[in-house]
Amino acid sequence: MNVLILTASTGGGHIRASNALKSYFKEKDNAINVNVVDTFKYINPLLDKTVTNGYLYLAKKTPKLYGKLYKLSNDKPMMNNYVNRMNSIFAKKLIPLIEEFKPQIILTTHPFSTEMIAYLKDKKKINVPLICIMTDYGPHNAWIRDNVNEYIVSNDDMMKEMIKSGVGKDKIHSFGIPIENDFYDDKKNSIYMNDVNLNHHKKVVLMMAGSFGVKNILGIYEDIIDIDYDFELIIVTGRNKKLYEKFQEKVALSERDVKLIYFTEEIVKYMKCADMIITKPGGLTVTEALACNIPLVIFDAIPGQEEENADFLIKNNMAIRLSSDDKSIRNTIEVLLTNDEKLKTMKKACIAFDKSKSCENIFSLIKEIK
Repeated sequence: MNVLILTASTGGGHIRASNALKSYFKEKDNAINVNVVDTFKYINPLLDKTVTNGYLYLAKKTPKLYGKLYKLSNDKPMMNNYVNRMNSIFAKKLIPLIEEFKPQIILTTHPFSTEMIAYLKDKKKINVPLICIMTDYGPHNAWIRDNVNEYIVSNDDMMKEMIKSGVGKDKIHSFGIPIENDFYDDKKNSIYMNDVNLNHHKKVVLMMAGSFGVKNILGIYEDIIDIDYDFELIIVTGRNKKLYEKFQEKVALSERDVKLIYFTEEIVKYMKCADMIITKPGGLTVTEALACNIPLVIFDAIPGQEEENADFLIKNNMAIRLSSDDKSIRNTIEVLLTNDEKLKTMKKACIAFDKSKSCENIFSLIKEIK
């Protein structure tokens, strides 16, 4: 069976979800031929650069504008119609890929990819089952199209909202966002602790700057580094050399045990060691943290999908949102460090939100509808 997974590199999450599925499918059935394709790169490298850079610019430099556009594209047909017209033009460029690869099923992990395949199905250019995998914790109309056969969503609340929007209940599956199975495996936890050289008797706080790299994390560090409690701190800056260098200067002056990490492909190792994670609420980062049963402390959520992710986590007692006030930031972290009951309650909520069968359930679904 040929499985085509169409994704995009606007943020790292869409591709990570796609690669997790590919790994699982190949592990379960080596005869499956899985092709993960970055949609925009395939269509045109310049288009990919324009879309990706445009997204990064809006999200980093003008988040309020990004939030307004996100809401407009969800509420206003005119905004959606413009995007639809653009995607219908680009969709035709995917026909040679589909004709050559001959997929029995197509999975999409990005709304634009979903729109393009749905358009081709509507115009009778292709006749292939389409599964749309939504990679955040709130629904958006950009994902929802008539010619999608099945939707995979991250939580039950999304199902309810989509049913209200007219999507058939039997088409929506609350399997969870697919991630690598290592995040669900607790067998290596003690090995990870030793590997990172951490004290097993101290609480560990993990700080992550996110895929964009975030300057505000420096301020959070300064607010919490001298808390009068014996904890260990891991900082992952991502691919942000300037941020990493600034942290190097600050960490050198600290008496606390701080592990400073640049970009890493082994984030599971650090998550498995942590008692809490301070991070932006990107869809995949949230999913990976929940799989590791780590309560989240959220900052700098981009208006739009990240705000919706944060709202879902807070509503279900799996996260706390940091304010911009220095004293409040310090107090929030201090309470979580010193109040074992609070941290345990949040951890239990993370454990209860079990989506460890996501890849398995998606695999079963494609076997049923191929």
